[in-house]
Amino acid sequence: MKIMNIKEEIIKLSQEIGISKIGFTTADDFDYLEKSLRASQEEGRSSGFEHKNIEERIRPKLSLESAKTIISIAVAYPRHLPVKPQKTQYKRGKITPNSWGLDYHYILQDKMERLARGIEKLTDGLEYKAMVDTGALVDTAVARRAGIGFIGKNGLVISKEFGSYMFLGELVTNLDIEPDQPVDYDCGDCNRCVAACPTSCLLGDTTMNARRCLSFQTQDKGMMDLEFRKKIKTVIYGCDICQICCPYNKGISSPPVVEIDPDLAEPELIPFLDLSNGQFKEKFGMIAGSWRGKNILQRNAIIALANSNDRSAIPKLLEIIDKKQNPIHMATAIWALGQLVKQPNEEMIAFIAGLSSDNDDVLAEQAAFLNMVKDLQM
Repeated sequence: MKIMNIKEEIIKLSQEIGISKIGFTTADDFDYLEKSLRASQEEGRSSGFEHKNIEERIRPKLSLESAKTIISIAVAYPRHLPVKPQKTQYKRGKITPNSWGLDYHYILQDKMERLARGIEKLTDGLEYKAMVDTGALVDTAVARRAGIGFIGKNGLVISKEFGSYMFLGELVTNLDIEPDQPVDYDCGDCNRCVAACPTSCLLGDTTMNARRCLSFQTQDKGMMDLEFRKKIKTVIYGCDICQICCPYNKGISSPPVVEIDPDLAEPELIPFLDLSNGQFKEKFGMIAGSWRGKNILQRNAIIALANSNDRSAIPKLLEIIDKKQNPIHMATAIWALGQLVKQPNEEMIAFIAGLSSDNDDVLAEQAAFLNMVKDLQM
């Protein structure tokens, strides 16, 4: 069966599935991306989380030999919590909106599979490959060319209808469909996101030094560099400062795609540090931010406790240091202790001075703490 107005039927189908915006583009190569992708890789500006093969990133036919049309989809998500968590005795950390509720990779894969199933009923011999941001193609470039929105100076796709709070995915298909045109609006002279970024990671031309992005810093392994610790404030996963200040997001907050638990979006920090691997997986395992595992997010929670000036966390920090179970947690806790205790007593000084470790991070933070004490005593 071949339907003449298949494009209209696919658009209608996408609306029934709960896809916020859909666009169509050719499966032509994205040659213009090659120079910037190689420069980013060679200059050490890429996060390392991207697909490694640049040829596959710019040539859709390497993903699907019969590719003719790429269907780009966007699913808008809320920027404000529908319900705030209840106040308790504990201070809370923040997880950014793109990681509220069920992991968006599952949401998009489900919607794209449903879309593909529906298209199969409309036409014969559909061949397709579904991708989210873990796939080969650069989904922002696909979305821009398919008319979903433009790529802002913050590197995100922005649309008039949904701002930048959109999850993106694409179906590379063998269908022959008239392509859409890119949108006719952009950032103009606005430079708010570039100016607002606390780490100056945005280069102002839609590219960035991803390794300086606070979102990357909350996901990177090892010790967080001193430069970034106070800048994450109480965010334990992600960063959306460049979205909060964007005029296109003003007045927009889309409804939730799935149910959002406010206690997972803004978790209590001290109880978060007590979670075992099993408890973490059970409670947080289905959110996008869980992919980095418990230990990195707990490191961030220790930093968040210092940044929220939560002196009730001091016993927990001393316990983490004393147990010596995780050298990164131990070293970060020594730093946090130095932030929270401006005048440490003799007992605390002796405790830190008496620590033994063969870990360089622990030794560095121990030395920094004792140097702070020495400066106070002068």
